[in-house]
Amino acid sequence: MKKTDLVSVKEVTVRFNEVDSMGIVWHGSYAKYFEDGREDFGKKYHLGYLDIFNSGYYAPLVNLDFKFKKPLVYGDTALIKTTYFNTRAAKIIFEYEITSPGSDIVIATGSSVQVFLDKSYELVLYNPEFYLNWKKEHNLL
Repeated sequence: MKKTDLVSVKEVTVRFNEVDSMGIVWHGSYAKYFEDGREDFGKKYHLGYLDIFNSGYYAPLVNLDFKFKKPLVYGDTALIKTTYFNTRAAKIIFEYEITSPGSDIVIATGSSVQVFLDKSYELVLYNPEFYLNWKKEHNLL
């Protein structure tokens, strides 16, 4: 597994429905922030959910990991940096870092792993052709 230069950065503002009664971002909201990062990455590099679906596959999450460093509160702005990790396995792996804009303050880090299912919801143990073509386009083979 190797970190790549394929990165996207998305800015988000903490909304009221993402915080708990103390005004701190509820831990479950970080899954949504990571999702925002994956969607932004997908748009930028043409590896979005519809790209995968239109190629005949699904890509469900099988692992999602968080490490919380500093709380976000209602109204804060944060940057979600999503980095693609290359692997030979039939998986899509991302690493995330959420920071405060204009600073090096790390709020949270994490990672996710997605696998491929065919349209019959069967696990695909090989890299689908569209994914190999995507990797080739980005010099990852």
